[in-house]
Amino acid sequence: MRIMAHHERPPFSQLPQVSAEVIEKTFAEGMSLVEATAAYLDGPGREESKILPRKVALAYAGESMRLTTRLMQVVSWLLVQRAVRQGEMKAEEAAQERYRLGSREVCEGAPMMAADLLPTKLLELLEGSRKLYEQVSRLDAMIYAPPAAPEPPQIRRTLDGLAAQFGEEE
Repeated sequence: MRIMAHHERPPFSQLPQVSAEVIEKTFAEGMSLVEATAAYLDGPGREESKILPRKVALAYAGESMRLTTRLMQVVSWLLVQRAVRQGEMKAEEAAQERYRLGSREVCEGAPMMAADLLPTKLLELLEGSRKLYEQVSRLDAMIYAPPAAPEPPQIRRTLDGLAAQFGEEE
């Protein structure tokens, strides 16, 4: 039996799988949020942005970019997962960095100054996109993160011995 180094990945057939139902449910949530975002930004949001003070208007522009970037990243990732499930793409290809969830610096960054003064609907869309991005980020990590390094046996024996000596209950 060959022991893998901690930085090696198991064969793709041994990677954790996410059920098709989870992917499809998440995809439906993402598309619903995309539609709500488009309707808002092209309609009421456009009108609301015209009457915002300069500082808040700048936050509106930046946060609406963050919103659309999150949604684009999530939907792209979900489409890749769907393609793998439908046999249109190999899992090895989907694991390439260019197909992984990206733009983390923008998507996970702190809100801009004055973001708390943005219109309520935009704040709701931002919160929904943040939660969806975090959910997909967890799925991405579950599928593609390198395996944790196994604990060397000597350390495990030492820890077990210490626990026994000090009567640690499990």
